[in-house]
Parts: sequence; structure tokens; C-alpha cells
Amino acid sequence: MDWEQRVAEAWARLDELSPEEFRALVSSAVSGAPEAVGAFERAAAFDSTGHPDQAVPLYREALDLGLTGERRRRAVIQMASSLRNLGQPEIAVELLAAEQDVASDHLDDAVRAFLALALVDVGREREAVALALGALAPHLPRYQRSLGNYARALLT
Repeated sequence: MDWEQRVAEAWARLDELSPEEFRALVSSAVSGAPEAVGAFERAAAFDSTGHPDQAVPLYREALDLGLTGERRRRAVIQMASSLRNLGQPEIAVELLAAEQDVASDHLDDAVRAFLALALVDVGREREAVALALGALAPHLPRYQRSLGNYARALLT
């Protein structure tokens, strides 16, 4: 079994293991993975077990080591969320606002959702609602145009 399979199997067991057992399993599963991937998966394991303070340095390490692809984008989203939870929403806003311009993929709405939460925390509620509504509008069976227009109107 390769490290990708081990990591997937470890995540599938998140709810059945104690936090300590889960983190140990993830640490073991990333054996043989690129160093950046290992740091990211360990960060996510800390995050998912209630330790954003221990996750943030590992997310930064993963990004500094050149994490790429979907995991890079997930690391930015997850680190920003952790920073927000640790009382640093301004940094979360900076990271997520920049991430909106970096790529466009299936994680775009996740970026917007977490950015909206961080915007609320820094007192920019109208912008947060506009962003959330703009992300929601394309998924509605009707009223996409109207909702999109209302979202833009909140910013003027």
C-alpha cells in the first residue's frame, strides 16, 4: 500500500480513534510521502482534533516546503480558518483574499465561505454577506441573477 492509500485510510478512521491515536496514525501514514505533504497531513490532523495552535506552524512549514496542487490550496484555507479561530482574523482575510486571485477550482466556494467568516470577525459584515450570497447564487435552481445583483448592491 502506498502512502496516499495509507493517508486516505487514516482519515477514514478519524471518528473511531482517540485524537492521539488518530494523529499518530496520520504521522505513520505519511511515511514516504514528500516532506511538504507530510507536514500538511500532520497539520490537518492537529486541526481536526482541536489543536489549531499546533496546526498553523505545520501548515506554514508545508507551504514553505513547496506544497502544490489541491493540498496547497487546502492548506491556505485550513490555516486561515485556524488563524481566525486563534484570534487572528486579519491574517485570515489577507490569506483568503489573496487566494481568490491565485486559482479557480472546486474549492473556490470554500475560499469564499471562510473569507466571509473572517470578514465578519474584522467588522466587515456587509462584505461578508455579499461574498456569501455571491458564492451561493450559482448553486440555486432559480434567482441566480437577482441574488447576484443583490450581493453586488451590498458593496455599493
